[in-house]
Amino acid sequence: MSTLSDLVHEHSDADETDIEWLHLLLADGQLIADLAFADIVLWVPTRTGTFIAVGHARPSSSATLFYRDFVGQEVRPEWRRQVTEAYESAQIVDSSSPDWYEETPTRVRAVPVVRRPGRDGTGVSEHPIAIITRHTNLSEARMPSRQELTFNECANDLFAMIAAGDFPDLAAPSGPRRGAPRANDGLVRLDLDGTVTFASPNGLSAFNRMGFAGELEGQSLATVTTRLLAGRPQQVDESLPLVVTGRAPWRTDIESRGVTVTLRTIPLFRDGSRIGAIVLVRDVTEVRHQERELITKDATIREIHHRVKNNLQTVASLLRIQARRSHAESTREALTQAMRRVAAIAVVHDTLSEGLSQNVDFDVVFSRVLMLIAEVASSHNTVVRPVSTGTFGTLPSEYATPLALALTELVTNAVEHGLEGRPDGEVEIIASRSDDALSVKVRDNGGGMPEGKVGSGLGTQIVRTLIQGELGGTIDWHTLEGEGTEVTIDVPLLYLQKRRA
Repeated sequence: MSTLSDLVHEHSDADETDIEWLHLLLADGQLIADLAFADIVLWVPTRTGTFIAVGHARPSSSATLFYRDFVGQEVRPEWRRQVTEAYESAQIVDSSSPDWYEETPTRVRAVPVVRRPGRDGTGVSEHPIAIITRHTNLSEARMPSRQELTFNECANDLFAMIAAGDFPDLAAPSGPRRGAPRANDGLVRLDLDGTVTFASPNGLSAFNRMGFAGELEGQSLATVTTRLLAGRPQQVDESLPLVVTGRAPWRTDIESRGVTVTLRTIPLFRDGSRIGAIVLVRDVTEVRHQERELITKDATIREIHHRVKNNLQTVASLLRIQARRSHAESTREALTQAMRRVAAIAVVHDTLSEGLSQNVDFDVVFSRVLMLIAEVASSHNTVVRPVSTGTFGTLPSEYATPLALALTELVTNAVEHGLEGRPDGEVEIIASRSDDALSVKVRDNGGGMPEGKVGSGLGTQIVRTLIQGELGGTIDWHTLEGEGTEVTIDVPLLYLQKRRA
């Protein structure tokens, strides 16, 4: 399904400022639908003179009328006149008689969307930039509750603000909406002085859990909040006074008795003057607890990787010292190889310790692994030119470690055996990444394998075990025409993903 931006660009001449305004409005589409107990559809004018739906919000407070999305569809003929009238007059237009949709009586309200031209909020757009239609189901006629009446009153206030260019409010900070309250989570209505005129049961329950006893209605929300936070050694958000008095369209958290409640305020305006506010309330105790757990786990994992890296580097240093003190050439070589293997694993853990993700950019890892070639080449009096082409992409940590170790062995073998006895040479590593597989080729321009025979040493065994056993891939050695050896590794990524799942 196309996004709002795609549909607007395809069918309309709206600019980026208009699109930003529509995005902000549609972000609160669910709130408006819940308050209105109705389906909300956002229409933008097209170049052909009609209207196309770019957004649709269904109410969670009542049954939806439309079980199929209108997004991407042109306005229905029975609504076109009303939508066009609201667009041309820049006034709210209500249907004069009940409208029927699939044998269901409905009431339709068309609301023009007027945009403030700048962040300073001065002036309004000359013409509406879109139309919002409210589709109310009349088949469930009953005596509305006080909560439903208040919700509808709030919805009407918001519709009037949309038509006047006062909603959405550009002063509202944008950012993560995790834990953002909805109308059904809890709603408190304030008058101009910040006194509670209505509190939904869920909203009252949230304050009761924080330690407030009694009824919120008739109380100053600022006073109630002050009492809850009195004497508590905690840092209070500086925006809290403006939120609880209904003066700023901001969001903040308050915590008391181990309960965390998030508050979002929507100031209400009429004819340019503030008349009160809506305060949305949600108990986010569990959400914040999960967030703290995730932060703690991420920090712990990062610290573990850091300590593992330090320990591995210590082991590598001890192996290097022992190798230098060894008199037997075979012992010195074995210790040096072990040192390089440990150092390759340490590189992966060093990369993991720098971030919170358990996925690593293997191109960065391998570039650091290649630095180990210089030490191998210097010990054999060989000048090696490592060339790396292609991209490995991002790999999970459990696969980055065996792959880094395997490639370290292959590159080391290419220097020690492929270029043995030569003053210089070239080792080329070619990586090819697709959605299904990772292919890596390691080439050298040395003398090639004798009679195409694959080595049977510890390094070759390690590579086979890592590639075939750990990664479920395949590996092939063969001599190139002319000179040199090529090792091909193929790792099926889809197979690895299934293993992780």
